[in-house]
Amino acid sequence: MYPSDFEDELRFRRIWNAVRVARPVHYSLFTFGHSDLDYYLVCEGENEGDLVSVRKGSVKVDRPVILTPDNMHPEFHNFFEDSEFGSVVDFILARTMAFGNLRLTNSTQQSKLVSDSVEEIVAKLNRQLDDEEEEHVAILTAPAELAGVAIMKYATERIVSSAPDNVQELRERGFLG
Repeated sequence: MYPSDFEDELRFRRIWNAVRVARPVHYSLFTFGHSDLDYYLVCEGENEGDLVSVRKGSVKVDRPVILTPDNMHPEFHNFFEDSEFGSVVDFILARTMAFGNLRLTNSTQQSKLVSDSVEEIVAKLNRQLDDEEEEHVAILTAPAELAGVAIMKYATERIVSSAPDNVQELRERGFLG
């Protein structure tokens, strides 16, 4: 590993650990076709005293049924377009994670400034989702400049935790020996 690779990995770990999934969800993604990962993203203000923003969004995870040379590598859409951290995350993901043939597309609604406390907003959203008996919507938190990283972390964790169920389904359908 070259020194710059090591520095990039350290920077990635600091970035990755600065975001969190405050309310995880516990269901497997579809083995074939697509899954929607709904979330609320609570972002701290960029400057001291800034209001906290909340936006609702969804990541669509597409898994092609037929593999071709064009879909052998993961595609990430609408995660890091406005972030300086995208190149670091892309660098690390390309070297450490094997998602292969996935396409992840993020879509969000307009953000709202609602409070000056991340914890207050997370608690309010948790109560709302509990009242609605909603088990398929996550709550993510991040500094504003790391919003795309928080969404990527959520999607990555869902993909990784779904892998055992997906492999089992492939076995049951006769795709694996």
